Amino acid sequence: MDFGFTVEDEAFRAEARAWLGAHASSVTDRRTWERTLGAAGWIGLGWPEAGYGNRTATLTQQVAWAEEYARSAAPPRSGHIGENLFAPTLIAHGTDEQKARFLPPVAAGEELWCQGYSEPGAGSDLAGIRTSAAREGTYYRITGQKIWTSLAHEADWCFVLARTEPGSRRHHGLSFLLVPMDQPGRIEVRPIRQMTGTSDFNEVFFDGARARVEHVVGGEGQGWRVAMSLLGFERGVSTLAQQIGFAEELARVVRTAARTGAVDDPVVRARLVRQWAELTTMRWNALRTLGGSGDPGAPSVAKLLWANWHQRLGELAVRVRGAGAAAGPTDWSPSAPYDVDADQHLFLFSRADTIYGGSDQVQRTIIAERVLGLPKEPRGVV
Repeated sequence: MDFGFTVEDEAFRAEARAWLGAHASSVTDRRTWERTLGAAGWIGLGWPEAGYGNRTATLTQQVAWAEEYARSAAPPRSGHIGENLFAPTLIAHGTDEQKARFLPPVAAGEELWCQGYSEPGAGSDLAGIRTSAAREGTYYRITGQKIWTSLAHEADWCFVLARTEPGSRRHHGLSFLLVPMDQPGRIEVRPIRQMTGTSDFNEVFFDGARARVEHVVGGEGQGWRVAMSLLGFERGVSTLAQQIGFAEELARVVRTAARTGAVDDPVVRARLVRQWAELTTMRWNALRTLGGSGDPGAPSVAKLLWANWHQRLGELAVRVRGAGAAAGPTDWSPSAPYDVDADQHLFLFSRADTIYGGSDQVQRTIIAERVLGLPKEPRGVV
């Protein structure tokens, strides 16, 4: 694909940069920021149609917005899951009534979403979920547990993959339910503290939580089809914005290597050059994919590339620091929360890159079975 930016794209980029420059520095909290973005129409640029309070933009303009956002001082998005995962899925599989109810609040930054997929014992093996939903009149009653749920502590709604057909197995008998999180006594959210000292993920317990029958997306028993469609939206334009952040992290590591003298080591220097070359390759691969390569394995290839690249960068970040990278804050104590600096956070958090969002093993299995046509991996073998 000849992926270039037109004069109109650059004008759009300039508008985005100017708006972000005028507003990003005045952010008070992330929820207010989502509403600010929504009021200006910056949420939902990639949706195929306007009419929900959003602007629309071409693919190249979406890339320009994502890149300028990553370069700005704006905070991480709390509305990413609703805008980039839930909304495109609802547009593809939802009813007109569901779209009219849920898309405008997402576009306005008024309702935040989280994803109820992974479970203890059924993380990457999504078809093995055990959360159940029994129909009772006009509601489903949901019982079970989800884990590694990003933003569950902030979210207003959760799209939950649950088993609505008793006795069903694997990908059969699942439904995609829209569940309000404000159900005291029926939904409990527990933050998971990580090695970094922060809590980006949560456990979510459903004890008779309720979802309305009309809030089943795609029809009862069609949850696997809807869920797989959603995963296809997971790695799109946002991948390019992610790479802007990666480039900034790499630049910081290079500066540290120059300051500490680690860059004089030919092995370190070769690794820095390789990180840069691989990041450049990932960008072009992402652009090719966005251009419509039609490759069913493209998302899995992209995940394998960036997850392992980022993990190696984390290792390099502490290597160029030397022994000082292992030092903690001077006021640290076993009973108190601890802080880590940017390089330490990069090293510790990137340990999870090859697990969350589909482990490396799962991505390789997808490529082997769906792209190369190799025999399917045996199931249930210990």
